[in-house]
Amino acid sequence: MNAALPTVGVEEEFLLADPASGAPAPRNVEVAAAAAEVGIDLQLELTRCQIETNTEVHTKTSELLDDLRRLRTGVASCAEKHGARLLAVGVPPAVQDEFPVTDTPRYQRIERNFGMLAHEQGLCGCHVHVGVPARDVAVRVGNYLRPWLPVLLSLTANSPVYRATDTGYASWRSIMWRRWPSAGPPPFFASIADYDDMVEMMLASGSILDTAMVYWDVRPSASFPTVEVRVSDVPATVEETALLATLIRAAVAMALEERRPAPPVPAEVLRAAYWKAARSGLDGDGLDTRTGRTVPARILLDQLIDYVTPALEQSGDQEFVAAAVAAVAARGNGARRQRAALRAHNDVTEVIDELAAATLEGCY
Repeated sequence: MNAALPTVGVEEEFLLADPASGAPAPRNVEVAAAAAEVGIDLQLELTRCQIETNTEVHTKTSELLDDLRRLRTGVASCAEKHGARLLAVGVPPAVQDEFPVTDTPRYQRIERNFGMLAHEQGLCGCHVHVGVPARDVAVRVGNYLRPWLPVLLSLTANSPVYRATDTGYASWRSIMWRRWPSAGPPPFFASIADYDDMVEMMLASGSILDTAMVYWDVRPSASFPTVEVRVSDVPATVEETALLATLIRAAVAMALEERRPAPPVPAEVLRAAYWKAARSGLDGDGLDTRTGRTVPARILLDQLIDYVTPALEQSGDQEFVAAAVAAVAARGNGARRQRAALRAHNDVTEVIDELAAATLEGCY
């Protein structure tokens, strides 16, 4: 590795839940106002049961981790003041029929144009921004990241329980999210012009209303000089979020140094790998996008870590990554933890309690 490692920032989406029932609590406006009073700027999401935090821009994983702890702790306190629990979870485990849409002009327009998709949203992901010098570089980097996206989804899967039932998927959020016409695995783009032509087509067709609705799991950010990776459920713990961000940053750093052509993984192969990752998470088999063969998800994660090791050595993050991966393997990611709680008592409120504890685990 020759160049300086890029910067990284993280956006985490959270569910606001009723403390008694665990049902989504439509109080994001109130929680955001309370957070503003203590210096935390929250973004309102499409539904009123969601909020989003944004870290500062960081160069060190330890500082990013401290920032994530600060935000989760502060927002959880604000949520509690307004009768809600903050949950790091991909989908609401206990859910009503639909969610009220946040009352902003843009979100109301999305509701009018996309109907039930908007009302059934309530999905919480994690978006990692890594600094790149230009939009064309972001598109090029995205091509290199495509084969690894299912591995990142497996690692962070945190949404197996929906409507108080085990869905059979470690990441049900990933399955639901891909109903949007612009969401899911990104295409392979030959150039920034190729990317822009595709976006123009989607705008003209009405499949997106603005460029912020380009929901592909890798995209040039519409707001920052970054490549944005959006494949993951919001991880259960701050350490898992920091692990995700560290691996993505290292993968971007490797892509920036690549001189070989990016592997043009066929869309059908990538979609199959996504489905395997959503189905099994980290505890089952995944699909190796390079060979088309079924491989244990843990082996695919090890292959990703091997690939990014030069960047981890440069940043000094090897030890953190090894420890964090070992912790997830031993304790389980969010999907395994939710399923264990549901099996133990067959009571969704136990899942909510487990999620609330994991959300603030390691924050104090």
